[in-house]
Amino acid sequence: MKKTPDFDAAADFLAGARVLDRRVFERLFSGGPAEPVRDAVAAYRNADGGFGHALEPDLRTAASQPAAVEMALGIMDLADAWDERLVRDAIDWLAAIAPAEGGATFVLPTLSQGPHAPWWVAPEGNPASLIQTGQIAGLLYEHHFAHSWLDGATRFMWSAIDKLTEPENGYVMFGVLAFLEHVPDRARAEAAFDRVGPLLLSGGLVTLDPEAAGETQSPLDFAPLPDSIARRLFDQRTIEAHLDHLAAAQRDDGGWMFNWPAWSPAAEADWRGFLTVDALRVLRGNGRA
Repeated sequence: MKKTPDFDAAADFLAGARVLDRRVFERLFSGGPAEPVRDAVAAYRNADGGFGHALEPDLRTAASQPAAVEMALGIMDLADAWDERLVRDAIDWLAAIAPAEGGATFVLPTLSQGPHAPWWVAPEGNPASLIQTGQIAGLLYEHHFAHSWLDGATRFMWSAIDKLTEPENGYVMFGVLAFLEHVPDRARAEAAFDRVGPLLLSGGLVTLDPEAAGETQSPLDFAPLPDSIARRLFDQRTIEAHLDHLAAAQRDDGGWMFNWPAWSPAAEADWRGFLTVDALRVLRGNGRA
């Protein structure tokens, strides 16, 4: 019998999570309205149009960060709560601080204004990042959102993907795949995927054993839904094994836990709420709920 999640236990767990994740849960699984999700996202907005205030749980600074913009857009997309004004203001901010080559940098030096995970380090020279640029650009293309920032981001992404031979980590591929999934030039995107998609396997970036310990990334991280562009890289038996593992990973308290280092109690609590909603989304999207 296929493993399924306990939604009642998850709801009880999320009662102690941040308001944002509770609102997304209500929206996705209880028919809740979009407005409370938008309001909850907007609470993390800064006067410059960007987002901060620990929306990205590992960046606790109030200052706007590209990663927080990506998370804000991703949550609004996930919950069908897309707000054109919030999005435009955020992308206007990204355009104002964009690297010379276009796109968005990995993280800004303002991360030092608040607590942050030790793996967040601002790169010298403010270079564009495949991770942040690809994920944000993919969301904008998904919503047919035109902006001059997107033009420069697209040029950067195509140039970087054309040169990509050995991704330094799986996070790079999150940006690459998000971009290739939604960029309008489908012929070029498919050709690019045929070349770079298999790097997930050949580069050892994805862990096929669902029981593998440590900070690993599974096929469901790169291809969470049946129509994900990278799903074709994995056979159904592998996907089902990882779905079983994901469903079984629900803890006695009703929530899910991440597999990277927990450096802060506040960040741990925020991530667990976010990932609990995401685990339920993936399981439902694959017929497990």
